[in-house]
Amino acid sequence: MPKFVPALIVIDMQNDFVSGSLPVPDGATIIDTINKLIDLPFKLKIATRDFHPVDHVSFAKTHDKDVFSKKIIFHPEDKDKLMGIEQVLWPVHCVENTDGAAFVPGLESTKFDSVVYKGTHPRIESYSAFCDIWGRGTTELPGLLSEKGVTDLYFVGLAGDYCVKYTAIDGLEFGYNVWLVGDAIKSISDQELAFAELQEKGIKLTSSKELEALLEL
Repeated sequence: MPKFVPALIVIDMQNDFVSGSLPVPDGATIIDTINKLIDLPFKLKIATRDFHPVDHVSFAKTHDKDVFSKKIIFHPEDKDKLMGIEQVLWPVHCVENTDGAAFVPGLESTKFDSVVYKGTHPRIESYSAFCDIWGRGTTELPGLLSEKGVTDLYFVGLAGDYCVKYTAIDGLEFGYNVWLVGDAIKSISDQELAFAELQEKGIKLTSSKELEALLEL
């Protein structure tokens, strides 16, 4: 039988993404489902948190631009500006050490084995919990997974079309089997479209009930 070592990755269940400055529609409705999954016997349970400086490059306010407008940004080490990436400029959100960056009330956050922080550099955007948008700046997540011999990643949280999406894609790149727990994810826009795109890449879709049945055997 193939080796199976599952990890639960809970993406960005934070106040600003549920009821604050950048809310994901119906984000609060998945808290109970996520809590049930946290109680399952995963080898590793990891949460991620956006944790931005107040002048983060992704904030419209930083550039004196309109919220949700776009701007080409460059990695700080890209002195010749050769690798620009179009950045959506967001409302100020999940500023480090503020209530907006805290885990949402009701989430059983004391049961996580580790928390991975992202977006901590003022000039670097990071949707993925593995690395930044240029594929640099690898976080501690790969090491945590490797240490426990994890084979399969199960993703839940916010938002399905941004941080869940890009972390899942990077999970494939790092060689893991990647699963989306569909009823424990919410998206900013078209979730079905986001899921279809990810399934085309080889990411699999499951449900909390299927996962409970699998892990409670």
